[in-house]
This record gives sequence, structure tokens and C-alpha cells, in this order.
Amino acid sequence: MVLRDVCAVVWGRVEAFELGVVCEVFGVDRREQGLPGYDFAVVRGDDRPLTSHGGLGLSTPHGLDRLRTADLVCVPATGDAVDVRPPEPVLQALREAVDRGARVLAVCSGAFVLAAAGLLDGRRAATHWRYADLLADRYPRVTVDADVLYVEDGPVITSAGTAAGIDACLHLVRVEHGSEVANALARRMVVPPHRDGGQAQYVESPVPLQRHAGSDALAGVLDWAVEHLDRDLPVEVLAAQAHMSPRTFARRFREVTGTTPHRWLLLQRVGHASLLLERGLAVEEVARRAGFGSAATLRTQFARERGTSPSSYARTFRHG
Repeated sequence: MVLRDVCAVVWGRVEAFELGVVCEVFGVDRREQGLPGYDFAVVRGDDRPLTSHGGLGLSTPHGLDRLRTADLVCVPATGDAVDVRPPEPVLQALREAVDRGARVLAVCSGAFVLAAAGLLDGRRAATHWRYADLLADRYPRVTVDADVLYVEDGPVITSAGTAAGIDACLHLVRVEHGSEVANALARRMVVPPHRDGGQAQYVESPVPLQRHAGSDALAGVLDWAVEHLDRDLPVEVLAAQAHMSPRTFARRFREVTGTTPHRWLLLQRVGHASLLLERGLAVEEVARRAGFGSAATLRTQFARERGTSPSSYARTFRHG
């Protein structure tokens, strides 16, 4: 199906940025600049007033019947997409669109809408990293990938949080019209035509410490380990700090943190390396302070966990 007719469906409280992403890519007429044009419409999903942050009110003359001709239906995040089941007419209209051969594209928590419609069953999907576990728990037939910026699986495209919607939309433009068109559009929008890595590099706290009752015996050891990441910290050293045998320590550690000492230390080191890179330290110095031993090891582990290289991460997040 050639991409000509595009709709964005919204209801209730609209997330203005996510809707704006779709409007910017598909709703601005750039045909005079040699770029494709689309028959674009914002569609109201129900009869409730459309609102957004700061008291902004929205209005559109289009109802769900407008979706019947769409080649692409976009579902931006809405204020209640995570907690409230979408209107059934919206879900049915999305199913019918896919059944007749249209694509659907969700931005951020819009993935919950597609999941509620059953369109993600048996498919890979992305959403904001904050909601990835919830999406996977609520819809076990969906394979949630929390590390990527977007996923295309059949006629369904889902993206991670907020600006990752731009990546997903540009990907679709690239598929439909080629890299030259996608690159030209990205230049007009003053955004990268393609971002390296996944959303793992944007996670605030990749190593949450899941403490619960009875975990105080390990608290001091965990704090001590974080302060000494530049050292070699095998299980035997950590167990000695906790006055336990290595076997007992490893078992207790998993009960408290939900992971192994080795995995926990690796993620702590990657998190610490991220902070040092943001402060502008050289990769070799970061590797030493974070306990990786060599820049090569840091690059390997950092790319595995963050989906990008230390140098690329530093360019993106370095202070100043």
C-alpha cells in the first residue's frame, strides 16, 4: 500500500508533543520542497472535549469514519493510555484498519492502545522504558523490547518515549520513499536522520536496588561495593564484607536484588561509567575508575548494555 492518507487518532487528554511529532512529519505540506505530501487529518476518538497540558483545547471536525481510507493510523500517547482502557470504537477502528491492509504507528504509551486492540499479540513492541515492564505484565502475548527506539513488526510500528516517535516516523518515511527523502526531511526538522543505540542510554536508573524486609544485612556491602568499583570485586571479596560464605552470599544477594552479584556489579559499573562520561572524562580514565580494567572492555560492555559506544554516549550527554 502506497503511503498517501495518514490519520492521527486522539481522545481525552492529548499529549501535545507526541501528537506534534506526527503532525510535523505527515501533516506539513513540503511538496514545493520536493518532499512527499500526505492527506493528513487528526481524528477524534470519542465525543469528549480534547484537552492538553496548560489548558490547551483542541478541536477537529473528523470522526472515526475518517480512518476508513487511511493508509497509516498513528496513535500518539494520551494522558490515560496506560491506566484506562481506550474507547471500544477506537479499538475496533484500529482492528479494521489493519484488517484491510493499513499500517498503525504508536508513539510512546500509545503502544498500550494497540495492545488493548490485540494488534500486538505475538509481535515485538517498544514503549517508553518506564512502562515496558507494565506493558509486558499486562499483555503477556506481547514481546516487549525495552532497549530499542522503535520496532516494526508486520503492519505495526511502535516507538519508545516521546522523541523516539520521530525516529519511528522517519523510519517509515525511509521505508516508503528511500533514505534521500528521509534525510532531507530530517534536515528540515533539524533532527538526526538516524540515531545510534537504543533507549537504554536514556534510562535514569538502570540498576534499581530492590531491597525488602530483611535486606539490611547486605545494605552496607552494596554501598561499600559502589564506593569501590575501581577494585576487583569477586564474590569472595563481597561475601567476606558481609561475613558470609560465598555460596550463602550469592543466594542471599539474588533474594534481595533479584540478580546475581556479577550482573549487579556490571550494571553498577556501566551506570558509574555513564556519569563519568557525562563529566567529560577520557574513555581510558573512565574504564579505570569504573573497574573495567581496559578501554576495550568498557566499550564492549557499554555497547552491550547501553546500545551505543562510550564516545557516542559522551557526545550526546556530556555536560556543557
